[in-house]
Amino acid sequence: MSQIEENLQKLGLVLPPVFVSGQLPSREGKVAYLGKVPNPVSIEQAAEAAKLAAVNGLAVLKDAIEGDWNRLVRLVRVGVFVQCDPTFDQHSKIANGASDLFAAVCGDIGRHARTTIGVAALPLNAAVEVELLAQVR
Repeated sequence: MSQIEENLQKLGLVLPPVFVSGQLPSREGKVAYLGKVPNPVSIEQAAEAAKLAAVNGLAVLKDAIEGDWNRLVRLVRVGVFVQCDPTFDQHSKIANGASDLFAAVCGDIGRHARTTIGVAALPLNAAVEVELLAQVR
């Protein structure tokens, strides 16, 4: 078993089946965190949403590498989009939810460049969306 698979188990994370691309904070086919940050979605909830979207991103990645985590060279870039008001300025606290998850699961190869952007709206009224670029063998 690869180190990444062991870390997923240790953290109690189960990757969901992948049916469509996109990394919204969805659980069992439903967006779990809806609305703008920081109201009605708190910064803490939005960080959890980013973490959940990151888990979904790992599920897409696992599917792309046919379950062979040894094919993952590194995570290159993570983009985090936050649905928020124009005056909101704490995007990085939310993006840390995704970045911290990638580091916990992938270790050193999970270190990545990151951008975080505030937007007026996201698909399905999701609070966050996470995109991921990975280098694979």
